[in-house]
Amino acid sequence: MRDKSIFDIVLLIARPAAGKSEVIDYLKRIPLEERTKRFHVGKFDEIDDFPMLWAWFEEDALLEKMGHPRLHTDQGGYFLEQYLWDLLIERIGLEYDKKLRDVPSYTEAYTTIVEFSRGKEHGGYQSAFSHLTQQMLKKMAVLYIDVSWEESLRKNRKRFNPEKPDSILEHSLPDAKLEHMYKETDWEEVSSGDPRFLTIQGIRVPYVVFDNSDDVTTQGGGALGERLERVLKELWGHYHTA
Repeated sequence: MRDKSIFDIVLLIARPAAGKSEVIDYLKRIPLEERTKRFHVGKFDEIDDFPMLWAWFEEDALLEKMGHPRLHTDQGGYFLEQYLWDLLIERIGLEYDKKLRDVPSYTEAYTTIVEFSRGKEHGGYQSAFSHLTQQMLKKMAVLYIDVSWEESLRKNRKRFNPEKPDSILEHSLPDAKLEHMYKETDWEEVSSGDPRFLTIQGIRVPYVVFDNSDDVTTQGGGALGERLERVLKELWGHYHTA
């Protein structure tokens, strides 16, 4: 039984362009008191591996411009080593540890939203989960946003802004790269054992699935708020009794 009224950590995962960033943007705009009451999300903090990944792309472009070897990616934008995907998860754990160190009463006041996507091509969620710290897993609940591959492709095309390739809300991938990296996922495999809990490194982690097949995240407003409130209350029920 947990004695707080907010989640410690919510791991927000899905295919690219499924609606993760839109959910985060919506929650950020809700006043703290209302957000705590309706969604069990306290002061808002976020750890997203996309800015880390994008920094590697930028560094490699600069290194190439300087006449030096690229460190992380080839010219097509694919990682030189698969383990770099897992390094990003290790970085997430490091960033969380620094927040615990540097922010007074962090766990009492804040909900940390952790966001990433993983496809089978680069190890899937099974590989990513194996690199989460046990400290995080013991405090974590998982919100999976469910969309089809076709919907991920459609929204990925729609949100592309060539002027802001580094933008959280407007970055995109070429169709061929998206298909290669993310068409196949292992979510159904990792979640098949139990309708309420994932078992990760021997720890039971509560989860819930947010059905976004009708793209309520792009619509936003009250429709998104109502659905998000419903699924997070379900998740809170699992989390509060875990």
